[in-house]
Amino acid sequence: MVIATPQVVENDLVGSRIDLRDVTHVTFDECHRATGDYAYNYIAERYHQDAEKPLVTGMSASPGGDEEEILEVCENLGIENVEVMTEEDSDVDDYTHDTEVEWERVELPDEVLEIRDALNDVVEDRLEKLKELGITRKTSADLSETDIKKMRAELQQLIDNDQSEGYKGMSALAEIRKLRTAVTYVETQSVEALRRYFERQRNAAKSSGASKASQRFVSEPKVQEAMRRAEEYDGLHPKYSRARMRIAETLGIENGERVIVFTESRDTAEALTEFLGEHFDTQRFVGQGDKEGSDGMTQNEQQEVLDRFKANEFEVLVSTSVAEEGLDVPEVDLVMFYEPVPTAIRSIQRKGRTGRQAEGRVAVLLAEDTRDEAYFWISKRREDEMEDELRKLKGVADEVEEELDDSQRQLADFDSGGSGSEDGDSQTDVEPGLQAFDASDDGDDEAEDGGAKDDAETAGSDRDDSEETADAEEVADETEGVVATAEPDDETVEIVADQRELDSTIARDLSTREGIETRLETLSVGDYVLSDRVVVERKSVTDFLDTLTGGDRSMFEQLGDATRHYARPVLILEGEGLYEERNVHPNAVRGALASLAVDFGTSVLRTTGEDDTADLLEVIATREQDKDDREVSVHGEKASKTLAEQQEYVVSSIADIGPVTARSLLEEFKTVEAVMTAREDDLLDVQGVGEVTAERIREVVGSEYDR
Repeated sequence: MVIATPQVVENDLVGSRIDLRDVTHVTFDECHRATGDYAYNYIAERYHQDAEKPLVTGMSASPGGDEEEILEVCENLGIENVEVMTEEDSDVDDYTHDTEVEWERVELPDEVLEIRDALNDVVEDRLEKLKELGITRKTSADLSETDIKKMRAELQQLIDNDQSEGYKGMSALAEIRKLRTAVTYVETQSVEALRRYFERQRNAAKSSGASKASQRFVSEPKVQEAMRRAEEYDGLHPKYSRARMRIAETLGIENGERVIVFTESRDTAEALTEFLGEHFDTQRFVGQGDKEGSDGMTQNEQQEVLDRFKANEFEVLVSTSVAEEGLDVPEVDLVMFYEPVPTAIRSIQRKGRTGRQAEGRVAVLLAEDTRDEAYFWISKRREDEMEDELRKLKGVADEVEEELDDSQRQLADFDSGGSGSEDGDSQTDVEPGLQAFDASDDGDDEAEDGGAKDDAETAGSDRDDSEETADAEEVADETEGVVATAEPDDETVEIVADQRELDSTIARDLSTREGIETRLETLSVGDYVLSDRVVVERKSVTDFLDTLTGGDRSMFEQLGDATRHYARPVLILEGEGLYEERNVHPNAVRGALASLAVDFGTSVLRTTGEDDTADLLEVIATREQDKDDREVSVHGEKASKTLAEQQEYVVSSIADIGPVTARSLLEEFKTVEAVMTAREDDLLDVQGVGEVTAERIREVVGSEYDR
C-alpha cells in the first residue's frame, strides 16, 4: 500500500519512473478536487488507460453544490456508482458531533471608515474615466469581480483593434484593482495589514519598470491622505479585540486547549500572530513562498509547528488557507474565521477542524456594511444548496448512476492525445518519488531523481496571492548540471523536461501520447531537451514582454547558456498578443526578436498555447530522433559570469535599476564601490539616472537594515 500526495504520483508518472498496470485499487480522498487541471484527473486518466481492471473510490465531505458538479467529478475519476451518506445516517452519526456556528458582527470605527471612503472616492473617479471611454455605466465603488472582468474584456477588444483608449483604460482598471485591494484590507483585515500593503506599493512604484498604474496610485492625493491616516491610526481594529475576547473565553473560562484562527491574508496572519502573542502562546502557519516582509515556512517547519500544536505546546494557531484541508490538524475547541469565505467547500473544510471528537464551535467575524456581508450571504446560500443537493441525490442515486454509465463507457477508452487546461495552480517541489517503494531493480538508479510537486496543503501555498514554492528553486540553484544520456528504443521518442515545467500541462500531455516517453530532470540549461543538439526555452508572451519593460534580463542569460552548450537552441513564445498585450512599441519587440536570432543564434517559434507547444515539441523530437537518429543528451552547466558580468549583476540589483543603467553607472564610476558611495548629485549626472532612481539607490545603500 502506498499513501502519497497526488503530485508525487503525477510527477513519477510524467517522469516514467512508475506505471500503474499492476495497481488494483486507487482511493482519491477529498475527491471534490478532481476538476480542471488538478493532478487527480491526470492520475485517473493514466490509471484507466494503463491498468487491466481499474478500481476507483472517491471520498468527500463537500462534493459540490449541484448534480452537474458531482457528475463532473465522477466522470473525471471514472466512478460508476454513487453512495450518499449524511449526518442523519446511523453509519455516520456515531462519528460526528454537532458544530455550533456563531456569527460575530463588528462595527468599524469612524477613523477606519474615513480611510475606506477616501480610497473609494478614487475608485469612483477612475470609474468616471472608464465611463467616458464607454467601457462601463457604473460609477459606484461597490463593484463585483464580474463587473471587473466585463470591463477588462471591453478594454481588451479596444486594444485588439489598436485603439489607444484601450491602453489608457486598462491602466485605469489596474489602478482600480489596487484600490479595491486596499479597501478590502482596511474593511475586513486591519489597518496594520493596509500599512504593509501600502509599503509594498510604494516600493513597487520606485522600482525600475514600474507601471503607470502603480505610480499614479501612490501619487494620488487622496491615496496619500489614506496612507497618512493609516500611519497615524493607533487604535485596534474591532476584529482584533473581538478575536482576543473569544479566544480568552475558550481557553480561560471554558478550559479549552487549542484554537485555530483562519485568515485569507498573509499580512493579517503576521500581524494577528504578533498581537495575539501578547496574550496567548501563539504560532503562525503559512505557505512556503517568501513575500516582502514575510518569510515562508519550509515543510519541515510546517510539520514541526503541527507536531507542537498536537502536543499542546502552544494554544493558538493562526493560519492562512494551507491548514483548511489535507493536513493532519488536531481537534480544536474553537475554529475562528477572521473573515467569511465565499465558497461552500472551503467553509465546510474549515469547520471540519472542530466537532470531530466532541461538540465543536465555530466563530465567524463579520464587519458590518463591508464585503464580509456579501461573502456571508454567498457562503450561506452555497452551503444550503450543497446540503439540499446531497439530500436530493440520496433519493435518486440510481438515476445518477444511470447517467454515469454512458459516460464511463467513454472513460475506459481515453484519447491518447490527452489535453490539459491552461490554468495551472500547482507548484513544484522536489521530494522522493514513488519509485522508492518499487521492489524491482529498475527503480534503484532513479531513486534520487524523483521530483514531486506538492499539493497546495502540504506545500503550503497561501490563497491570498499566487506564491512560488521555495524548495524547488533552492534545489535548482544548488544542483550542478545534470549529466545523463538516454537512447530511446526503436518505438519511442524521449523528451526530457525540467522539473519546474510541471507548473504547465505540457509534460503531462506528452506523457499520455503513444510513442512518447517523458523524463524529468532538474535542468541547468533549458526547459526541454529534444536531442543532443536541440534545447528549448519556453516563455509566455507576458514573460517575454516583462523582459523588455523591466530590469529582468534572465531570458537573455538563459539563451546565452543554451547557445554555449547546444548547437540548435530554440525559444518557444507561447500565447497571443505579442504586439498588442502591452503598450510596447512593435519595433522594440522586433528588435528583441532580431537580437535573439542574430546575436544568440536562437530559433524563435510561436505557439498559441500549451497544447500547441506540446504538439510542436513532439514534432521536433520525433524529427530529431526518428529521422536523424539522434539521441537525447542532457549536458552543460550554467556558464560562470565574467568579472564584468558579476559587477553589472551586483549594481543592477540595486533598486531593480536593470543592466543598461548598471553599465552606465560602472562606465562613469569605474568600480562597484564607487557606485555605492556616490552622492545623489553625482548619480544624477549619469545617463539614464533620474531623481527617482538616484533617490532609491541612496535609500537602499544608505538605510539601516531593519526587518
